[in-house]
Amino acid sequence: MALEAILGKKYKLASSEKFDEYMKAVGVGLVTRKVGNAVSPVVELRKEGDEYVLSSSSTFKNTVTKFKPGVELDDVTPDGRPVKATFTVEGNTLKEVQKGADGKVTTIDRIWTDDEVKTVLTLGDIVCTRIYKLQA
Repeated sequence: MALEAILGKKYKLASSEKFDEYMKAVGVGLVTRKVGNAVSPVVELRKEGDEYVLSSSSTFKNTVTKFKPGVELDDVTPDGRPVKATFTVEGNTLKEVQKGADGKVTTIDRIWTDDEVKTVLTLGDIVCTRIYKLQA
């Protein structure tokens, strides 16, 4: 399945494993971690011309990242950390590599299917898995 098949569909967070450990490892403070663990964001991927638009919305924070595959960009994570991010598209997987100012590198694989997005965040030996389900 190609990413084009899921463009414009909305997926809501349904389950999350080891997100607190991941946030702690990248340096997110306790209060922000509590909020981050409590919200269920909705993610959507769109395409505008030759750019992709990845958005995440929740009661806590809304984020929008516009990118071209393979082109590094300056981005800010939902918890406010500045990062250099590079996205690549491999079939139905959107891979993102984030390099923090502190030298920490996170790999985020978003694997899209008809009814869900499996997001795997990896930092060193910490692997966090978040499952988003297609909204009716």
